[in-house]
Amino acid sequence: MKRYTYRFGFDELDIDPVKIGRLIDHEKGGDNDLIAEIIEDTLKEAAGICDIRAEFAIFDDVSADKASGTLRINGIDFKAGKIIVTQLRKIEKAAVFLCTAGPGPGERAGQLLKEKDFLRGYILDITGSEIAESAADLMQEKLKNIAGAEGHSITNRYSPGYCGWDVAEQHKLLSLLPDNFCGIRLTGSALMIPVKSVSGIIGIGRNVRFSDYTCSLCDDQNCIYRRLKEKSQ
Repeated sequence: MKRYTYRFGFDELDIDPVKIGRLIDHEKGGDNDLIAEIIEDTLKEAAGICDIRAEFAIFDDVSADKASGTLRINGIDFKAGKIIVTQLRKIEKAAVFLCTAGPGPGERAGQLLKEKDFLRGYILDITGSEIAESAADLMQEKLKNIAGAEGHSITNRYSPGYCGWDVAEQHKLLSLLPDNFCGIRLTGSALMIPVKSVSGIIGIGRNVRFSDYTCSLCDDQNCIYRRLKEKSQ
């Protein structure tokens, strides 16, 4: 297992305040200028309280069974489902990753919501998620360069809880990694702490490919990113 660890500064991320505004759907009504100002203030606050970390470990012992929708990594079977396994069927290696915005954004968002500052709390909650996803984007670019140096390509990243992959399998996923990997732990119900964190796998191989995300692959009808894409079409 090869392990890679990164820390990112907030300024390295591609956090778009316009996208935050679209995610909270503020164009439906209200004072857009005021909301845009609150978003900018919230981003400044988030920059001061986040602790952005990303880590991944690369495993050579992997296989994918499309028929059963099973992915095996280091002898552990994951029922990732046929949608995901189809995308990973040609992998030769797999990176198991964790990324986090740190505890600050999630805890502060919860505090604001308790104080009934619902708009700021919601904006910070969305921002925390965006920080974690943007960190995952940077992490994935690092992995792409590492794989490319060996003549390999990478797939998209896939996480428990999406495309029919049971979120409970996060326990098995994290069992592949050292304790406190990226400063993240799991609750009994597989919730990550800090909450603004993402986990998953990325396939590596000479004959795999990265594709633009298509919401048709995923069955999560409540995903805010699906709604954002549908609104932009």
